[in-house]
This record gives sequence, structure tokens and C-alpha cells, in this order.
Amino acid sequence: MTRSTSKPLLLVALLLASFLINLDTTLVNVALPTLTRELGTSTSQLQWVVDAYNLVFAALLLTAGSLSDRFGRKGMLMAGLFVFGAASFVGGYATSPGELITARAVMGLGAAMTFPATLALLTGVFTSRKERALSIGLWGATAGVAIALGPIVGGFLLEHYSWSSIFYVLGPVAAACIALVALFVRRSRNPAPHRLDYPGLVLSAGFMGLLVYTVIEAPTRGWSSAASLAGFAGAVVLLAGFVVGERRSAEPMLDVRLFRNMRFSAASAAVTVAFFTLLGFIFLITQFFQFIRTYSPLSTGVHLLPVAVSVAVGSTLGTRLAVRIGTKAIVTAGLALQAAFYFWAAGTISPTLGYGVIALQMVVYGLGMGLTSAPATEAIMGAVPADKAGVGSAVNDSTRLLGGTLGVAVIGSIYATVYGTRLDSALPSALPARLADLTHQSVGAAFGVSDQLAKQGQPAVGDAVRQTAIAAFDHGLSVGCVVAGLVAVAGALVAAAFLPAQPPQQPAADVPSEQAARDREQAGSAAGHQR
Repeated sequence: MTRSTSKPLLLVALLLASFLINLDTTLVNVALPTLTRELGTSTSQLQWVVDAYNLVFAALLLTAGSLSDRFGRKGMLMAGLFVFGAASFVGGYATSPGELITARAVMGLGAAMTFPATLALLTGVFTSRKERALSIGLWGATAGVAIALGPIVGGFLLEHYSWSSIFYVLGPVAAACIALVALFVRRSRNPAPHRLDYPGLVLSAGFMGLLVYTVIEAPTRGWSSAASLAGFAGAVVLLAGFVVGERRSAEPMLDVRLFRNMRFSAASAAVTVAFFTLLGFIFLITQFFQFIRTYSPLSTGVHLLPVAVSVAVGSTLGTRLAVRIGTKAIVTAGLALQAAFYFWAAGTISPTLGYGVIALQMVVYGLGMGLTSAPATEAIMGAVPADKAGVGSAVNDSTRLLGGTLGVAVIGSIYATVYGTRLDSALPSALPARLADLTHQSVGAAFGVSDQLAKQGQPAVGDAVRQTAIAAFDHGLSVGCVVAGLVAVAGALVAAAFLPAQPPQQPAADVPSEQAARDREQAGSAAGHQR
């Protein structure tokens, strides 16, 4: 990039790439029932359509971020977009669940190559703190908007075209992103490349992959099952090996001493909590809208728009306010708003609750999410040396993905347990065991049983099953909200106690650049690791 006027177009290119990766988070989910009908996909295969993407994405984030620092972030971004778009387009031609799952895994590889590079390139170009805060605020806004728009786009495509269109559409968008990146994004890499830290690359991928896989499987296997405990223990061993290896390495892929910096570690914790609550929220509210309120996938997406808008507003305002008021106050307030939403929802949610109240609740949540994630991301990237921007971005992205995976797994497990327990004590005694087992699968399955009983001339029993399932769902939803709220409170307390208000040595006036502080920190680190 040679002209400052190219910055807006560079920003558009990077935000579009980030939007594409985030959009896929919820875009594919709306097609799952259709995949069951048209591809004969089983429940476990449906899970892997989603989880194969998340697992590969999580496992390779740190590796891809480190490689982008070493070989070039622009090249990694373009290659990642190509892999992501091509795999998505090919996935649209899948004729079996196995082919689709494979395509989704390759898409996860493309996402891991793409996502860290977007944030690293942003922070490398927008170097003054005010400028960087605005760009990161917009980057954070795209995440919330994309996650909320996924069901709208997916629902529209499913209503007008086949399920394959959901995969076809990502290919041309990825190609457009590649063209914009090629034209307007300058090359960026560490000017003095380090040797590749092969043990670090392998151990980080093994740790993240095993941890996310164990979290994904824990609700099915049981959190205290031998397989789950072995998975968590293995992840701890790999993490310990990674930390020891990085501390001993002359040129580590990630200087683990960064975690002593509370601006880095406390902000990372805040991002983890924020995405724990976000994906937990999406998991709960989409079921409520589709099963209890009987909205279509497209209508569900439209009704989620208050979240998208408020996340965008919160993200752009949050980073600006963090520069003026301090990151501690803004992130703490954001987490407190998230907690307030969950406690409010837990006390009011019901099948008859007016949408106006629900929309207001979602605005509170969205503002809290935006005020938390974007300023915390700005703090993380401000604490990372410039030559490690790629791996620093990958750490931020890993906390987002891990937090979201935990949110769905934990909140989903709690909801399922409470839902099943309430059904056990309240289902009609005349209900056959086979149908009783079916009602435990989901509230949607319970509604199917209710309709089946009505058609068989047992409308009273069918209605009793439906009302019992609704009450059990509401109870599970409320308990899940309370748990998510408590997690948000814990995050707010951590942020209030440990997150610094401002970066060190920041001038009181409009800072010439936080980059100067980062350069001094980088020079000191290099002197301590002189080769």
C-alpha cells in the first residue's frame, strides 16, 4: 500500500474477510434439518458437520498465526480465503455426509489461515491507538453482525434454493475478498524472521485440538467419564509441554511471559467469557424462537437483528471509550451488562413474553458484548510486540473459539439435564416408554410426539406432553441463563480486579502512538534474546 487514501479500502477488504469467516459460524446451522432430509444425515453426523470445522479451526489457529508472522500475513490471508472458499464451493456438491464433513474440515483449515491475519494486518497499518481502536471496534462489530445475519442469509437461501446454495455462495464472496486483498493490502511480515518453532507448532495444535474435541464430546460422553477426564488430562500435559518448551526456546512462537502482563491475560479471559455467553445465548435463543415461538429460520434471524445492531454499536463505541475512560471500566461494564441480561431473561422468559421486551433484553446483551470483546481485543493486540502480531491475533481468536465452544457445551449440558429431569417427573404416566424416550431428545421431538398422539386420537395426552415439554424447556432455559449470568459476573470481577485501565507509559494527550511503547517492549525482548 503506497497511499494513505487506500486505508479505507484496505479496511473494507479485511473486514469483509473477517465477516465471511464469522458468517459461517451460524450460516450452516440453519441447514442442518434440511441435510437430515436430503442427505440422510444422522444426528452424530450433523454434529460433525459443525464440529469438524470448529475442531480444525481451533487446532491450527496458533500455528497459522505463527506461520503468517514468519512467511507473510497477506499471503497467508489470500491462501486461507482460497482454501475456505474452494472447500465451501466443493462442499455444495457433496452427495454424502462424509464428503460434506470433509469439506467442512478443510474450510476450518482455511478459516485458521485467514482469521488471525485479518487482525494482525489491521494493527500493523492502523498504528496510533485511536486509529487502531476504531479499526478493531469495526472488526469486532463485523463478528456480531455476521453471527446474527447467518440465520437470515441461510434462511433466505433455504426458502428459495437448495441446501447447496449455502455452500456455493461463500465461494464467490471469498474470491471477491481475495481480489480486494490483492489490490489494497500491503505485504506484512516480521522484518527479521525467526526460525520456525516446530515443537511449539505441534504442541499448540495438539493442545487446542484435544481440548476442543474433548469439550465437544463431553456432553455426550459425560463430563466426568473416563474418556473426558483422559482428554482434559492430555490437554493439560500438552499445555505444560508447550509452556516449558516456549520458555526454553531461544525463538519461541509465543513468548508465554506475555501472560504475566495483565493487559494481555485479563483481556484474554474477558474475551473467553464474552464468547462463552454469546454462543450460549445463540444456542438458547434460537431454540426458543424456533420451537416455542415457532419462527422459521429466516424469521428467527430477523428477530435476532437487535443483537446484531447493538453488538456493532457497542463494539465501535467501546474501543473509543476505552481510550478515553480506560479499558478496565468499559470491559467490566460490558460483562456486567451481559450478566444483567441473563438474570433478567431468567426471571421473565416465557412462551407469552412480548417480543418488545425480548428485543430490549437483546439490546442490553448486545451492548454488553460489544463493550467487552472489542476493547479487550484492542488491549490484547496493544500488548503484543509488532513482530508477533499474527500469533497474538491467534491467541485472541483462540480464546473466542474456546469460549464459544465451552458456552455451547456447558450451557447445552445444563439445559439438557434440567429439561430431562423435569420431563421425568411430569410426563403423563400413560405415555409409552418409546415415546417418552423420544421426548427427551429435544423440545422439537416432544412436539412431534404431541402431534403424533393427537393424530392417533389422544389429543388430551398429546397436549399434556406439549405443555410438559414447554415447561421443561422454560425451566432448562432459565437455569442455563442463570449459569451464563454467573459466568459473566465472574468475568466482570476478574476484569475489575486485574485488567489495567490503560497501557503503560501512555501520554495524557492524544498519544502519538502506542506503537512506540510496543517498539520499546520489542527491543527489550530482543536484547534479552540476543542471538
